[in-house]
Amino acid sequence: MGKTLVVGEMFEGAVRKPSLSAVSFALRLKQIEGSGFDVLMPGKGASAAAASIKGCGAGKIMTAEGADTDTYRAEAYAPLVAAVAKGGGYDRIVACATTYGKDLMPRVTAILGAGMASDVVAVEKAGDRLVYTRPMYAGNVLARMAIRTPVHVVTVRQSEWAAAPAEGAGSAAIESAAGAAPEAAAARVEVVGFERIVSSRPPLTEAKIVVSGGRGLKSVENFKMLEELADLLGGAVGATRAVVDAGIVPNDLQVGQTGKIVAPDLYFAIGLSGAIQHLAGMKSSRVIVAVNKDVEAPIFSVADYGIVADLFKVVPELIASLKKEKGA
Repeated sequence: MGKTLVVGEMFEGAVRKPSLSAVSFALRLKQIEGSGFDVLMPGKGASAAAASIKGCGAGKIMTAEGADTDTYRAEAYAPLVAAVAKGGGYDRIVACATTYGKDLMPRVTAILGAGMASDVVAVEKAGDRLVYTRPMYAGNVLARMAIRTPVHVVTVRQSEWAAAPAEGAGSAAIESAAGAAPEAAAARVEVVGFERIVSSRPPLTEAKIVVSGGRGLKSVENFKMLEELADLLGGAVGATRAVVDAGIVPNDLQVGQTGKIVAPDLYFAIGLSGAIQHLAGMKSSRVIVAVNKDVEAPIFSVADYGIVADLFKVVPELIASLKKEKGA
């Protein structure tokens, strides 16, 4: 029976939603192994933030605050996570496969000398071993893997693990984690600040509706149609790498293998062909609606609804219909 440590993620004193996707994975391990789990929340304001997730099902929530953890640096966080894992006898260490998790957990893996499964979408028990499933080759292949080392380090794909509920009083104890000296390299790393992107739209990875555009939009002016459509639907805007590379939209809107992985309830794929790199980032969407004038476009192979037509006719008609419905 394993013992799991969830490494939480914070920003500006609040627990980020991906932390609860990692909790969902821990709850799945608890279901198939009967193992409990604890949460480690490093970062400024962790003690106050921990109270917001007391109802997530953890046995305890450990917090780490101080000069070394006030601002995220992998060189300082990794020794802390490794020390807590060793000291607590944890043999499963899990985080979400966000930028944070992808940066931090390989370093933790190296310190612990552990095996790692990244971007995990499912886990099951086979005999006395855990078998992890992860996508490969832009999601065209699902690989099943087992880790031979005693300690497993895992990152999970947020789109495949719904955030666990954390509301309620809960019974998890909150305590301070034992510190660990940062790596020498930490002294040479300085975070000078964050550039905040302010938007009235929901975050791309958390939106229930995403409206994405591709090369067929051609210009910044044309892309404003998709922004208007997204606003009418209360959704987020996404884009292909080609659109980002062309400078039409910023790269934080990129969906795909080298961008964000999304799985909304409704995904509009407008004027994009459906290259495998883009499909890797959105084909888990619950309903996909594609608009493309090329009947042979690969996007139609994954679409639930396909409209073979000129997007410059379809999108304005859809916007007009929605405005009429809303009485705008």
